Amino acid sequence: MSIVNRRNAVLGWSVWTIGKRIAKRKAKSAAPSVEGSRPNKPFWALAIAGTVGALTFWRRHRDRES
Repeated sequence: MSIVNRRNAVLGWSVWTIGKRIAKRKAKSAAPSVEGSRPNKPFWALAIAGTVGALTFWRRHRDRES
């Protein structure tokens, strides 16, 4: 009996399609909200932490090369 058959293909396609729909819905609900035309504080904290992390990585990576 083959693992790849029409029934398993349809089942996989439907799980993938429904999973994408649920993931999109969760991503929309988790996005930072805009309060009074300014992003909220967690967004800024995440942006600053990401920038500091990228700069730290870049600096350490550059120091290893020389």
